[in-house]
Amino acid sequence: MIRKPVVAGAFYPSNPDRLVKLIEDCFLDKAGVGEIPELAKFDGVDYPINIMVPHAGYQYSGPIASHSYCQLVQNGFPEVFIILSPNHTGYGSEISVFNEGEWITPLGSIEVDGEFADSIISHSNIAEAEFSAHINEHSIEVQLPFLQYFSNDFKIVPITMGSQTFSASSDLAKAIFDAANDLKRSYCVIASTDLSHFNNQEKANKVDGFVLEDIGEMNEFKLFEEVVQYNITMCGYGPVMATISLSKMSDKNTCEILAYGTSGDVTGDLTSVVGYGSGIFK
Repeated sequence: MIRKPVVAGAFYPSNPDRLVKLIEDCFLDKAGVGEIPELAKFDGVDYPINIMVPHAGYQYSGPIASHSYCQLVQNGFPEVFIILSPNHTGYGSEISVFNEGEWITPLGSIEVDGEFADSIISHSNIAEAEFSAHINEHSIEVQLPFLQYFSNDFKIVPITMGSQTFSASSDLAKAIFDAANDLKRSYCVIASTDLSHFNNQEKANKVDGFVLEDIGEMNEFKLFEEVVQYNITMCGYGPVMATISLSKMSDKNTCEILAYGTSGDVTGDLTSVVGYGSGIFK
């Protein structure tokens, strides 16, 4: 299965040179990390961090994303990136795993680690090999050029969560943990999520503060509880819950929230904004 880009030219440039320039601008932006890091070398099995990153158009969320990607680059790349995303299209199953083929972006192709993907499916009670959920889903695609800017020497396992229940997140976390133990392969989980949607800036800052506090405390249950209780329109809470749970299984017991901002910080329109956050689990 070849997955071609669907948001190139919209969420990020389709021209490779312009895309590279925009990625650099995201790192150097006033809301970005302020530097373009150099890729370190990682030779072990137990990769030290997982990350949370936003997935909007680069002009809106790219500088916030650069904070997590800087940390990732400075730790070197593992063999595999497992990218967890919400399902914005409604197609596919509860947990849709893209388990064969490659993904194409303007910066080249990336091979899917089919063995790792199939092992996750075999260890899960919910996950299925399923492609329709991925065809028009943007929240995994937009992460790939940030990785390819630094290297093409890695594989991916793309996973889209149609169900973001606590049980689905727990099942997926355990399945990834067990599959990784079986294969002895270094990996990093990337939780792709935006925060609250279409509140005014004041309310966005308030409710995003709730979820960022929960994430910072590594409390996936409280995160789920508050998303439901306060009807917080965070699109990828399931991927974040799974990443918190998996991180704790892997002795990554702390989280640092690296950056926060909203679309209003970019556009100047504070009446209806989307929140973005970057964080690392280590």
